[in-house]
Order: sequence, then structure tokens, then C-alpha cells
Amino acid sequence: MTIKKRKVIFGVAAAFFLAALLSCESNFKEVQKINFSEFTPSGEAEGFNLKYTDSGRIKSILISPKMMDYATVEFPFTEFPEGIYVTFFDVKGKKSFVTAKYAVSYKGTDVIDLQGQVKISNETGQSLETEQLYFDQKNEWFYTEKKFKFTDPKGVSYGEGIDFSKDFKIVNSQKISGEIDQAE
Repeated sequence: MTIKKRKVIFGVAAAFFLAALLSCESNFKEVQKINFSEFTPSGEAEGFNLKYTDSGRIKSILISPKMMDYATVEFPFTEFPEGIYVTFFDVKGKKSFVTAKYAVSYKGTDVIDLQGQVKISNETGQSLETEQLYFDQKNEWFYTEKKFKFTDPKGVSYGEGIDFSKDFKIVNSQKISGEIDQAE
């Protein structure tokens, strides 16, 4: 075989190898896409208004400009990226109000994570403000380790770390400072 024939055969073999390599990369990209799953909601709602009832009585009303439901991911959750406004009703019809700039509800734990200018208040003038607050739906209990401001008709207190019932009847606070009138 002459050198000229070897160069032609080598050139043809190199062309086939290059073509095969390019087609493999294309297939490789397709294979990579198989293992890639986009993180998209399985449901979305705008102007969301949910009334939760129990035994014919309204227990809470949740209003949000946008709700995104991720029910098909490994750890399902519902996100409220534009904030929430919630009204709770106790057995006597008294109201408590919760607002936050962002919220996410984890379905496996029944915990709601409220973030960004979180405020909870009631009709008696009590309110709590913080940057992050968790709500345990099952036990109807709020808690945070963040700094907070608690306002009561008797005074104002500040602290870091608090947990309390949704009606403020039981309050456990940590690292607290401020003045509250104890006289009744």
C-alpha cells in the first residue's frame, strides 16, 4: 500500500470518527436531559382565596395573590411567593390576623414557614412582629428563634426566640427586654 492510499484511508477513517464523535455528543446531551427534571409547579393559582371550615364553621381564611403547588416533587410543598393574609377564628368567633411577604407550607410536616415582615395580631390589641415565624398547623402553635417585637395594651417587649398559641393565651419567650405593666 502506498503512502498516498494510507493517507486517504486515514483521512476517511478520521472523518468517520469525527462524525461519530459529534453524533455521540448530541446523544450525550439528550441522555443528560433524561436525568434532568425541571422544578415546576404542578398547579398554580392567582387571586387565591381559601376558606377552611370544620363542622360547618369557618376556622380560617387564607388570601394570597399567587399560590404555587409542588405536589409531585419528592418533598411536596405549597409556596406563596407574593405573600399571604390569613384570618383565624376561634370557637367564640374572635379573630387573629397573620401577614407575611412570603410563605411556604410543607405538606409532610404541616408546618408553614412565614418570612418577611411577618405580623400576627388579634382583636384585643396584641401583636408580634418578626422576620420569620413558623406555624405548626396541627398544634396551632407559632414559634421563631429570630428577633421579635411583642406589643400588648400593657406595653412593648423585645426579644429573640418565642413560641405561643395562636390566640396569645400561652406565650414563652427568651432573651426578652422591655416594659410591661403588671398591674391589673
